[in-house]
Amino acid sequence: MDMEALHRKKIGLVLSGGGVRGMAHIGVIKAMEEFGLNANIVAGSSVGALVGALYANGNSVLDMLRFFKETPLFKYNFFALAKPGLIDTERYIDIFKAYFPHDSFESLRRELYVVATNLELGEEEFIAEGELIKPLLASAALPPVFSPVNYNGMLYADGGIMNNFPAEPVFDRAEYVIGSNVSLVAKLQRKDLNNSIQLTGRVTGLMIYAINREKIAKCDLVFEPKELEKIGIFDRKGIEKAYALGYETAVKRFENGPL
Repeated sequence: MDMEALHRKKIGLVLSGGGVRGMAHIGVIKAMEEFGLNANIVAGSSVGALVGALYANGNSVLDMLRFFKETPLFKYNFFALAKPGLIDTERYIDIFKAYFPHDSFESLRRELYVVATNLELGEEEFIAEGELIKPLLASAALPPVFSPVNYNGMLYADGGIMNNFPAEPVFDRAEYVIGSNVSLVAKLQRKDLNNSIQLTGRVTGLMIYAINREKIAKCDLVFEPKELEKIGIFDRKGIEKAYALGYETAVKRFENGPL
């Protein structure tokens, strides 16, 4: 499919979870804008939900990068003392209100679906209407670092726990689906699996990828910059690098014409 034909399609964009690596999503969006591609429907999990909300809100790429650079990931006065998590997620509400003053899905310029995990029911939930900020915080509240979010009377946490690539609502509504997946599984050497932390990270990554592999393959176009593996999910210094990797990968693909 050439670019001219793609411009006439109803485009869906799916953004995975993956911490700081999710800045690659912003690079993909930058490349889409440069090639005149506009997503009508967006779905995101965890950091992908945050990027997706900023995109759906009409924020510029510079605004998106500023949001992640200025939002403190670790700050001593955000530590939770009476909640099940190190960081009190709900302390971020005021920061988010600066970017989403209307605090509603209905105020967004694009259709947005956010996935979060209902810890009490043990179910994933897609949220696409009503208040916006708490579902966003819930979708990105990765245990045990961040405390769960109280939303609609129940506790919610990171959407990536149960659905790290939330393509379901996009497949139903879009004619052409672009996926940006930053939770990668690359080959490792034995020396990279020599302690329990490395082993746990590898096993978790394999489980997440296995669960989402079929949905990723079903997308019409997928971006998975392999170099992202070298960036830690909590590495704040990796913001610019991840963004650049996402942008460069998408530009090269668009220059050759999407399939």
